[in-house]
Amino acid sequence: MAARRLVEGVYEVGVQHFDRREFDELIPLPDGTSYNSYIVFGEEKTALIDTVDPSKTHVLLENLQSLNVKKIDYIVSNHAEQDHSGSIPMLLDVFEGAKVVTNEKAKGMLQDLLHLSDEVFLTIKEGEELKLGGRTLKFIMTPWVHWPETMSTFLVEDGILFSCDFFGAHLASSELFVRSPEKVYDAAKRYYAEIMMPFRVSIKKNLEKVKALDVKMIAPSHGPVYDDPKFIISAYEEWVSDEVKNQVVIAYVSMHGSTERIVEMLYDELVKEGIEVLPFNLSVSDIGEYAMALVDASALVVASPTVLGGLHPKVAYALSLTAMLRPKLKSVAIVGSFGWGGMMVRQAKELLKALRVEYVGELLIKGLPKDEDAGKIRELAKVIAGKTLDS
Repeated sequence: MAARRLVEGVYEVGVQHFDRREFDELIPLPDGTSYNSYIVFGEEKTALIDTVDPSKTHVLLENLQSLNVKKIDYIVSNHAEQDHSGSIPMLLDVFEGAKVVTNEKAKGMLQDLLHLSDEVFLTIKEGEELKLGGRTLKFIMTPWVHWPETMSTFLVEDGILFSCDFFGAHLASSELFVRSPEKVYDAAKRYYAEIMMPFRVSIKKNLEKVKALDVKMIAPSHGPVYDDPKFIISAYEEWVSDEVKNQVVIAYVSMHGSTERIVEMLYDELVKEGIEVLPFNLSVSDIGEYAMALVDASALVVASPTVLGGLHPKVAYALSLTAMLRPKLKSVAIVGSFGWGGMMVRQAKELLKALRVEYVGELLIKGLPKDEDAGKIRELAKVIAGKTLDS
């Protein structure tokens, strides 16, 4: 994995992890991921912007050797999470005298995670600059994208924003720059949905900071570099806006076919009402695709059989995740089947209580839907459609 040139004197020296398939023991990675690290050569000083996951430190060192890097003066840590900071201890051993440049909050986290001593740090604040000789690094605090200590580093003369997780995409690729826009858009949207969506309000504020800079290139720590920053900035503006689309997500599990039949009937009725319906069978669906669908959806329909008086565990998991992700849903309906009763609806509402949504209907059907249940499903579809089209 060779070093790759952004502009003269600035190189990407990180790692493409093509075969990684899960992140944080939670997030599916259908396209792998990357740990981007950038080296900036000034006339007097050299800075490394973020490092890589510690399992791939050897690749980072090989890339630095390929550029004949003998000395690193500064290791900028934009974010303390280990996929970006985990190689810092090894780099400090190799490049003696290097200083870890970060903010006060990140310093404390790095000390907790990596047991670094006080003397290795150079602590900076919002708007401070670091001169490299002919090049200047300016530090922009961008908290809660997606940890509280996160910052971005702006290379002033070249207009390059090293944004760490901000604007990232879990996508391993041989392309340094965005050359497959549709693929990158989907990967970035999945990344936003799974990681950034809970911090939508904070991201809005940080977007304004980015737009105030003369950014010519955005270089995140996951995925390709954006040599057209408008591409990803406009996507984020859409995702963090309060606008929703005429879309209904149906999250369901069916054990013996009854709930599946309810979902099929509801799907048909919603389509007749002019609604785009996105169904996810939680037994087989990629949870990341489900999260992506929630980015734009107006409504969520929860559909579950009753298991020991309550929600199916896979539905309960999906709803717990939904509450954590805090999408901009406007309404929720709950449907399902039962044999002898239970507390499914109460459980669903309890799991989703963190969301500010309107509950527009509940429909529990005993056993397989009968002819007389079709009218109830039709009426519920009309209510859901009305709320969705009004959003």
